[in-house]
Amino acid sequence: MALAASLVLLGGLATMALAMGKGPEIPRMTKEELLPMLGNPDVVILDVRIGDEWKKSPWKIKGAVREDPEKGVQPVVEKYPKDKTYVLY
Repeated sequence: MALAASLVLLGGLATMALAMGKGPEIPRMTKEELLPMLGNPDVVILDVRIGDEWKKSPWKIKGAVREDPEKGVQPVVEKYPKDKTYVLY
């Protein structure tokens, strides 16, 4: 998954764009497809759930990094290398 396409989700723009019928088609995967990727140093899993959805959830993927999408995309773009595969949930 390309970093640029993935990070669009962090700003909430992809969801909004898709709802308006615009924007990129974001690839999706099942938990069964993600499972063998866990622990791979070339895969970064970003938990981008908003507010209470993240705070109150009893389910979190081990090793996932929490990024607050309400803070925008730019800090995240600068934080992570571009040569990784990013999975956002």
